[in-house]
Amino acid sequence: MPSGPAPPLPCKSVSAPAPRSSVPPRAASRASALPPPGPSASEEPAAPDPAKMARRSRHRLLLLLLRYLVVALDYHKAYGFSASKDHQVVTAIEYQEVILACKYPKKTISSRLEWKKLGHSVSFVYYQQALQGDFKDRAEMIDFSIRIKNVTRNDAGKYRCEVSAPSEQGQNLEEDTLTLEVLVAPAVPSCEVPSSALRGTVVELRCQDKEGNPAPEYMWFKDGIRLLENPKLGSPSANSSYTMNTKSGTLQFNTVSKLDSGEYSCEARNSVGHRRCPGKRMQVDDLNVSGIIAAVVVVALVISVCGLGVCYAQRKGYFSKETSFQKSSSASKATAMSENDFKHTKSFII
Repeated sequence: MPSGPAPPLPCKSVSAPAPRSSVPPRAASRASALPPPGPSASEEPAAPDPAKMARRSRHRLLLLLLRYLVVALDYHKAYGFSASKDHQVVTAIEYQEVILACKYPKKTISSRLEWKKLGHSVSFVYYQQALQGDFKDRAEMIDFSIRIKNVTRNDAGKYRCEVSAPSEQGQNLEEDTLTLEVLVAPAVPSCEVPSSALRGTVVELRCQDKEGNPAPEYMWFKDGIRLLENPKLGSPSANSSYTMNTKSGTLQFNTVSKLDSGEYSCEARNSVGHRRCPGKRMQVDDLNVSGIIAAVVVVALVISVCGLGVCYAQRKGYFSKETSFQKSSSASKATAMSENDFKHTKSFII
């Protein structure tokens, strides 16, 4: 091969290399899809407040209850269900006046009112705009209320007023119930007081009243002076062996003495009045030994007289005559029998 200089190489234009991006293409696309900058992923969301959640649940529950009540009231008014009210008790004294009030607005033309007395059987007191029964002569109406001028114990019981009136939601019916209690003064009590008693025995006095309302309490009086419920607080000369029951009206002497002789009366008392029974005397005596001895002597004398009479009759022969008569009668019977036997024998021989 010939040695000579080497031919020159063709020139090529070499461009400067472009600077490389530090972010890969996939990462760049992901970065463009990310949302705008916010809190870093390392930060957690705040926990809900339990107190606020409880308040919200209570509010929701109250709203539901209010809605239910509104619906129930509308249904109630539309279909005329009665609205019961608080029960009241009216107290009156017998033979005085009383007002049975119905808690409802003033009477209107379109409203309808009825009063009834409840019990074993329901009876009308006010019906079709008129008082019924014996209320006609001793009662009057004041709007929806009844004024009884002369109340009696028979009027006691439970009453109910019923008012119906049209409304925007329909026919509305309301009712009010009350109880009438009639207070009655006691009558003259019945008193049981023994007229006599023996010293040292147990004696009981009784007092009772069946008409008073409320039930009366009883007090006993001796010779017009009230006996204390606790006898030990009384006079030392008085008998302290008695027991008084103010509820049942009994006065019991455990060992009655002569000091307890006197006139006794009983008083029944309640919040309306009081009545007292007439006084009755009780006499306490000792055991009559002389009387018992005299009775024994009289009985002995009677027995002795009877014995002497029998002896006298025997001595006089009243009993012997009777015996001789019986002997004579038996002898006559024997004679009759012997004659009959003789006749029978004679006939047999013939």
